[in-house]
Amino acid sequence: MRMEDIKPYERMVFYYETDRMGIVHHSNYIRWMEEARMDWMDQIGWNYRTIEDENIIIPVLSASAEYKTMSRYGETVSITVKLSEYTGVRVGFSYEIRDKATGELRCIGKTSHCLLDSDNRIMFIRRAYPEKDRLFKELKKQYEQV
Repeated sequence: MRMEDIKPYERMVFYYETDRMGIVHHSNYIRWMEEARMDWMDQIGWNYRTIEDENIIIPVLSASAEYKTMSRYGETVSITVKLSEYTGVRVGFSYEIRDKATGELRCIGKTSHCLLDSDNRIMFIRRAYPEKDRLFKELKKQYEQV
């Protein structure tokens, strides 16, 4: 798979996500990152439902967001997800959230994750899913070349 095949995630800003000033509340950007990450996983053929059906969970180890400009009700945002870290155990993603119409940067963020088995023990992706290990390594290399 090529990184060019992975499309940005798009979503409309809903009224309930805004405050009294009509500006998106900061906590929603983290939710949007999760939506975009799930879409990214779907696009690479390894969705959360499949993973959870195998009694594996993907906890968030860390999340950060840096707010650049404000999103408002009625806008559509485009979220680009990139694989920013892969160790065979830990998986990290970076996000760029932009206004779809103008391209203006709204927020950048990062999340870090691992996989845990049903006993909450760390899973080694490279051992449990060698084909996904190869895919993540290849995508990571492609993202580094950009």
